[in-house]
Amino acid sequence: MSRVGLNPIPIPSDVHVSVAARAVHVNGPRGELHRALPDGIAVANTGAELVVTRANDVREVRALHGLFRTLIANMVLGVTEGYEKRLEIQGVGYRATKQGDNIELAVGYSHSVRKKAPLGIEFEVPAPTRITVKGIDKELVGQVAAEVRAIRKPEPYKGKGIRYEGERIRRKAGKAAKAGA
Repeated sequence: MSRVGLNPIPIPSDVHVSVAARAVHVNGPRGELHRALPDGIAVANTGAELVVTRANDVREVRALHGLFRTLIANMVLGVTEGYEKRLEIQGVGYRATKQGDNIELAVGYSHSVRKKAPLGIEFEVPAPTRITVKGIDKELVGQVAAEVRAIRKPEPYKGKGIRYEGERIRRKAGKAAKAGA
């Protein structure tokens, strides 16, 4: 039995959850999210909490039980508190600027790179070398942060590039000088 899937999901007072035939809709102060449910997974709303159950013990359904409990719990947390990922930019002349809803990155290319904020995502640039990606959907926040990081991944020799806050980059030794030359 899934230990994660057995845990009920508490519903805060300012969150409204509706369970349709094969979907869950969560509405809160920050927005609204919905997710389709696979066959074999059911969600029951008892008023104060949600309970995720499974129809049978087929391996695939067992695997989805804990996953969907966590996904729905993330939806409830997202519409109440929201999620954010912080990125750091390192490198001489590397910087970010916010232009409307988008960010423009100067990260060593011959041109600046613009990243458009998808629906439900907000960029903040508290400092030229810091970017914050905010939103209510945990998956989307992580995906957009990964896409921004992929614009200029940190390189292992000097450590220049875009990295997650607190991320440690394994550094490599540079080219060794020739002895006796």
